[in-house]
Amino acid sequence: MMGQVRRMPAPFSKSPSPTSLCALLLAFAMASPCLAQKAPPIVPGGASLKASLEQAKAGHCRDALTALKTKPRTEEKGLRRETGLAGIRCATLSNQPDLLADFLKILNQEFPSDADVLYVSVHGYSDLSDRAAKHLSQVAPRSYQAHELNAEALELQGKWDQAAAEYQVVLKQNPESPGIHFRLGRILLSKPNPPSDVAEQAKKEFQAELKIDPSNAGAEYVLGELARQDQQWDDAVKHFGRASQLDGGFGDAFLGLGASLIATKKFAEAVPPLEAAVKLEPANPAAHYNLATAYSRTGKKAEADREFAIHRQMTQKEPPPDNPSQENPN
Repeated sequence: MMGQVRRMPAPFSKSPSPTSLCALLLAFAMASPCLAQKAPPIVPGGASLKASLEQAKAGHCRDALTALKTKPRTEEKGLRRETGLAGIRCATLSNQPDLLADFLKILNQEFPSDADVLYVSVHGYSDLSDRAAKHLSQVAPRSYQAHELNAEALELQGKWDQAAAEYQVVLKQNPESPGIHFRLGRILLSKPNPPSDVAEQAKKEFQAELKIDPSNAGAEYVLGELARQDQQWDDAVKHFGRASQLDGGFGDAFLGLGASLIATKKFAEAVPPLEAAVKLEPANPAAHYNLATAYSRTGKKAEADREFAIHRQMTQKEPPPDNPSQENPN
């Protein structure tokens, strides 16, 4: 009707539902910047972040996890840390590996040196590893990947023959699989009471590995070490040199190269790799001793005295290291 005024309901004439109240408060907060800055974090379901943390602590992970997985809008570092730790626990208990990985990543980025974070990371990543291994055994139990995983576990347990047998199965299924010959060679050198020709058998495995993967610095290093033990210095220099070229952070390879050069009286050539070894492994007494020897034989007395002093200080409370150059330092 003309002139009839439509009657509007009085504000809050009835108690609003929790959902509508949340929507109204959120809209009001967005319209008022000052109020929005002071408002507590709003998370799914209308529960505060702290309330969700309390739920998590009480074991109600399913209810809490939705809020915990949402990045909290808070500047409180301690609260972010607590949220991440609770999220890891709840994701583990709720069997949600994707969320577990997310929480671990965030926590380690924000708190890389936190002891609690590191502790839960050990268990968290171990849990993810166990889950993946179990899934592999279920979906592809006869695959070469499953045999390789089983071999690694047996090797860690010191079950050398069983591990070697599993690695052989891997090679039978996938002859070009990288890393397998290296591990077979490592097993040969790890077994107690090895046969007299164990070094030759191991060499064949490491050489076979390099045919498949020429970039395997570990295989080059072990071949260098076997040559050093036989005082085959030229071969030792060749293999240690390749290992150090393949991996610029391989301190032991630089040490082996420098020590082998000292053994062949190439003192000046030994200095650069030994300086690299000391830089990469400053806590290794053998690196300092060999560098001191190289300095001494090239007329660098002050530098040699400094390195010998460091070596003495490091070995006062422990026996001298087994270092290659002592076999033939002159």
